[in-house]
Amino acid sequence: MKKSLKKTKMKTQVLVLGGGPGGVGAAIAAAREGAEVIIVDRQGFLGGNMTIGLPLLAFLDAQGRQVTRGLPQELVDRLTELGGSFGHRECPLHNSTTVIDPSLMKVVLFEKMKEYGVKPMLHCEVVDVAVENDEIKSVTVKGKGQEIEIEADVYIDSTGDGDVAFMSGAEFEKGQYSNGETQPPTLMFTVGGFKLDEFMDFLKENPDQLKHGDSMKIRPGYTPEFLSESENHVFVGLRKLVSKLREEGKCPIDRDTIIYINLPKDGYIALNCIRILNFDGTNLEDISNGEMTAHLQILPLIEMLKEHVPGFEDIFLSSISPFIGIRETRRFIGQQMIVEEDAINGVIPEDTIALGSYIIDIHSGSGDSTIIKSLAGPYGITYGATLCKSIKNLMLSGRCISVDPVVFGSSRVMPTCMAVGEGVGTGAAMAAKLGISPEEVDVQEIRESLLAHNAILSLD
Repeated sequence: MKKSLKKTKMKTQVLVLGGGPGGVGAAIAAAREGAEVIIVDRQGFLGGNMTIGLPLLAFLDAQGRQVTRGLPQELVDRLTELGGSFGHRECPLHNSTTVIDPSLMKVVLFEKMKEYGVKPMLHCEVVDVAVENDEIKSVTVKGKGQEIEIEADVYIDSTGDGDVAFMSGAEFEKGQYSNGETQPPTLMFTVGGFKLDEFMDFLKENPDQLKHGDSMKIRPGYTPEFLSESENHVFVGLRKLVSKLREEGKCPIDRDTIIYINLPKDGYIALNCIRILNFDGTNLEDISNGEMTAHLQILPLIEMLKEHVPGFEDIFLSSISPFIGIRETRRFIGQQMIVEEDAINGVIPEDTIALGSYIIDIHSGSGDSTIIKSLAGPYGITYGATLCKSIKNLMLSGRCISVDPVVFGSSRVMPTCMAVGEGVGTGAAMAAKLGISPEEVDVQEIRESLLAHNAILSLD
């Protein structure tokens, strides 16, 4: 006899859909503000791309000033206590690097959820969004043979791809304005047995291996000496070697450089090298084929590095990310949009809830190149850019907020997503507690709360 799914209902004040950087920032901030909060994620842990070996980039701007603090800084402070981070370090390429232990990040985030009373609903996938009169009435999630319909006062889409906003019928953009191309995904993996000193000696003897393409506008100082001075670094290079090996048919990846993140664990690095071209991260066939294609590149890439790069001779595969890392899909239309001109000119409006300062970093979705442009200073991400224009009680957090495709190349990094989430969660909690829509919340009250929790909202 066929059995139907067990269906239950739940209610909360703030429902956060997606547990990546934007989601955890929103959930913790909303609970800190006194709201009842549920956070939903398809994984069995929280943190998203913060748990796969990537560094936290651009806590500092191009001039070395700290522009992100608040909750993101609290997480780094706790990781540092546990030996899972070296803190922040200025970088001529990335503005600043903050390498972290991805496994410890999972633990720290659960600590925060318990501390503030956030209820996690894990191993759940969003399957339905009920909308009436331009408002979400409920979101249904599914997992382990159960369907749970959750009603909330305020809904926050932090799924990265904006799945909830998409299912609600909200207006969105996708890809570059010129050609509709989206930035490609990567599959992160970690290796052990890396000999840092030997590799640094190789770089000092071959400094031309740090020569980058013309599209990468990197400030002076990204040298072998800079990299060897501290374990807290992210390496981007070997373009000359990769080009030679590709000509010889010995390079299995579709990118022109090798990127590794030096983890706070001796001999271990995370590799961010795989690039899946002509990929749509909202298409299930592309995601499925991309996962397989990416996994099958790992062992050939390890063999290439072992054979041709000093310091890599004894590396071995340690772990593979449980999911492919998506850089870009949908960006939803908010009541405001952050545009390239504002970012380049460092515009910081009075309704700013977070600062962005990361470089413009756009990976080609159809080739092996990357465009990099530096910003002179930070720009403001406004509250209006997180308010979904067409759905009254839906807020956006993380990389699906309302920005143009060029600004997206900067705003997508994790500290910025967390900082935006902190502002979104604060606004959502205030709306839920007052029984009003998010757009009716006084932005200056949100800003006062953020400042009280050590957020940075201007250069003053």
